[in-house]
Amino acid sequence: MSFLKRLFGGGGAQQVEEPKPARQVEHKGFTIVAMPYKADGQYQTSGVVSREIDGMVKEHKFIRADRFPSLDDAADISIRKGIQIVDEQGDSIFD
Repeated sequence: MSFLKRLFGGGGAQQVEEPKPARQVEHKGFTIVAMPYKADGQYQTSGVVSREIDGMVKEHKFIRADRFPSLDDAADISIRKGIQIVDEQGDSIFD
């Protein structure tokens, strides 16, 4: 299917599955959960960064354009992106 058809809505419905936790790590007091989901036959990079602040759990969800044929590859990159977000932005991601 051409890029222009997809851009202007001629591509039909996309096949997208709900994200499910694939892997979880702790980094600098944050919890990063890789949640890639299947879209058009590949896995989309996605995840959640969370942290407890003043007794409340705050979350920041992220989705990136990167897609991979395997769930493991997408989960690895999702974790790396979550770590990058924490290293670059810290608690300011919850503002």
